[in-house]
Amino acid sequence: MGHRPPPSRRLLAVATALLLGATVPALSRPDAANAAVTNPAAVVNPLLGTSNAGNTFPGADAPFGMVQWSPDTTTRPAGGGYAYADSAITGFSLTHISGPGCDILGDLPILPTTGGVDGAATATFTHADEDAEAGYYGVTLGNGVRTELTATTRSGMGRFTFPSTSQANLLFKLDQGATSTGTPSFAVVNDHQVRGSVSGGRFCGRPGTYTLYYDVLFDRAFSANGTFPGGASLTFDATANRRVQAKVGLSFVSTTNAAANRAAENTGWNFAGTRASSQNAWNDLLGRIQITGGTADQQTTFYTALYHSLLHPNVVSDSNGQYRGLDGVVHTTTDGRVQYGNYSGWDIYRSQAQLHALLAPEAASDSAQSMLNDYDQGGQLPKWTLNDDESFIMNGDPAAPIIAGYHAFGARNFDTAKAKAALVAQGTRPNPDRPGLNYMAGKGYLPADGSYGCCYYYGSVSTTLEYAAADFAVGTFAGALGDSATQKQFTNRARSWRNVLNPASGFVQPRLADGTWKTGFDPAEYFLFGPDFVEGSSWQYTGMVLHDIRGLTEAKGGTAAMRSYLDNVLTRFNGGGQYAEMGNEPSLGLPWEYDYVGQPHKTQQTVRRVQTQLWNADPAAWKVGNDDLGAMSSWYVWSALGMYPVTPGTADLALGSPLFTKAVITLPGGKAITINAPQAATDAPYVQSLKRDGSAWNNAYLPPSFVRTGGTLDYTLGSTANTGWASAPSAAPPSYPGDGGAQPPYLSAGPTGPLTSGIAGKCADVANGSRENGAKVQSYACNGTQAQNWTMGTEGAVQAQFRCLDVTSSGRTDGTPVQLYRCNGTGAQQWRYDATTRALVNPRSGKCLDVPGSSTTNGVQLQIYGCNGTNAQRWTVPQ
Repeated sequence: MGHRPPPSRRLLAVATALLLGATVPALSRPDAANAAVTNPAAVVNPLLGTSNAGNTFPGADAPFGMVQWSPDTTTRPAGGGYAYADSAITGFSLTHISGPGCDILGDLPILPTTGGVDGAATATFTHADEDAEAGYYGVTLGNGVRTELTATTRSGMGRFTFPSTSQANLLFKLDQGATSTGTPSFAVVNDHQVRGSVSGGRFCGRPGTYTLYYDVLFDRAFSANGTFPGGASLTFDATANRRVQAKVGLSFVSTTNAAANRAAENTGWNFAGTRASSQNAWNDLLGRIQITGGTADQQTTFYTALYHSLLHPNVVSDSNGQYRGLDGVVHTTTDGRVQYGNYSGWDIYRSQAQLHALLAPEAASDSAQSMLNDYDQGGQLPKWTLNDDESFIMNGDPAAPIIAGYHAFGARNFDTAKAKAALVAQGTRPNPDRPGLNYMAGKGYLPADGSYGCCYYYGSVSTTLEYAAADFAVGTFAGALGDSATQKQFTNRARSWRNVLNPASGFVQPRLADGTWKTGFDPAEYFLFGPDFVEGSSWQYTGMVLHDIRGLTEAKGGTAAMRSYLDNVLTRFNGGGQYAEMGNEPSLGLPWEYDYVGQPHKTQQTVRRVQTQLWNADPAAWKVGNDDLGAMSSWYVWSALGMYPVTPGTADLALGSPLFTKAVITLPGGKAITINAPQAATDAPYVQSLKRDGSAWNNAYLPPSFVRTGGTLDYTLGSTANTGWASAPSAAPPSYPGDGGAQPPYLSAGPTGPLTSGIAGKCADVANGSRENGAKVQSYACNGTQAQNWTMGTEGAVQAQFRCLDVTSSGRTDGTPVQLYRCNGTGAQQWRYDATTRALVNPRSGKCLDVPGSSTTNGVQLQIYGCNGTNAQRWTVPQ
């Protein structure tokens, strides 16, 4: 699709009127828009989000697919690789992430050229010469080559139509991925086939990397091949036959699996048929919400948002079930399941995970089970995983609301008992997803003057709120499984947000370890990754107590104070510390909080203002910012349906008003949610009345059973607010304040501090402060760093850097080295302290932790050795 015109003056006038709360006449609706959308894949415009830091990509993919074959332009914006304002393409790479804030992927760029091989070549293009829809991308380049791309889940198919030439080239820019690392490989198998590998990673500056394997098969022989710095080239004779077709298989395991993926999913050379299959896959998924009405641009915006919501997480297992786990080992899925990766946890737990579960419960169930596999193989549930690596980007513990949200919205085909155990363990033991639990245990909040030396403990106020949200999700998930004791434990812990809410100011504020409030506080001060807040200000974060908005209202001084706060923070939507930033996650729940304070008409009005001001169908005028793997797009989808999952971990839906005259959501088992709103229009956001299954409904929410049983909602809408509808206190959505009991302990761990050797001045130390499996544990001069900070677990484990002191390969012989490894509860990680001899004994081997040869040299790796009472085996442990 080409450039779409900007919104008309009429729409801008409506936006202004809504901003001022004025009544305006209803917009006319084109007759063509009154029919139900039956081919939503064709309505999608993947170019939306490719401007102004939206960071989406326009290329070809399948739902949740491993392959995203898409153009990269010269400025290569983060994740998506394509900037709408650019006019030259550097290559068509096979992997992309939609809307992150850091550079990543863009692996294996392939560029068609003619004439002599130039590894630095680019190709000009114009938007008038490109087409994009769900599952397909095509463009005619300035060099005359028509490039068309489509995809299956694990393979891509390209069709390149060259001008008549004997030098039709495909350049493989092997080292020009967005974050290429290592040395790529390229091998010619025969004159129809090449294969190899490329590596990348270090997402947002983190150390982890991945390797992607590829196998490419052509429908005709290439006439020559060669290399250039950082790449390789293939040349075809296109004087008579101008078309070259390629099929690319990908894998994170091996080139053999890459070829098998390609063969399993695309057996022939029918490009049109593969494109149609991809479109059918998208229509099957997108069509689970069928809308009627609205303008053509609104339909495009809606289905493009839905499309972006269903791109991630991604399949990382091969057609034979193999995948590379977070431990670097190849595993195989069971029971026909699929392994998923790429979880942008902090972003997606608020509304994208819920939409995923509602529309694709089997895929979401496999996604949940994949998270449990990650827990087994990597030692923690995913936080921000990229392919087969955990980056630990962002704060909080998002796995809890993701898993609980999946379950609440109908994705339940996973090991729920194991999930509960993992969530409880992650919420009660030191781990890299929840740094600072020791502070939460002692104080109930993260102090602003606490330790920032480990694993992204930063944003003390924001992270305290995130832990409260995660605790509530663990509690509600446990309750759904019938475990009322764990539910009580964690929902009471979820009241920790109160410890950073200053009743004197009505804002959440940074608090020091001694209990006093940090001086110099300004609620409008915006932090990106600061000591107090993460990507926001106190104005934006104060409302982020989404499980207990009633309690927040009381703590702020009552309904009038809460209404005043919402009126002020929602004056504008495009950031600035004093106002909401509706293009970023901490603010997403704010417009819906009017439902909780007796003003649902303001939710209806405010949500419509956000839709009108920030969302449009013009690829050149994206205003929302990073789409964050579908997080922002999922907000729009829910809001256009007139509902929103405010409280992560539950299926409670706060109500706004629908944008379309009809929407039908297909549920499993033949059930459906039908939303009728015949008066729906841009300027008619106000609910006059509502019926649920034929009976009057005067509540500003839907109960959690609604997403399972379905039902019919019949709205009467208008352009004037009905301030009486659903305004009674009893009509507000539920809040969950806990039972008022004492907050229980957070940790099942003992004291923390240095592990001091009997050799004077030496401590047990993790080499280079590493958190990697196999990191050397050594004797080193005591220096008080995090690398020498050890926790004595109540279950026999000795931990540092959220890993466990481990006897390598579970050895039992003298001299077996000791390392750091993910905690797994085996005998290699069990230690008993003998207070008399001051020895740390490994009961499994009967050996003691020992400094080899009683060495005084820094860097000597510790070992186990027969217990002998020497100073090399004397340790002072944290008490």
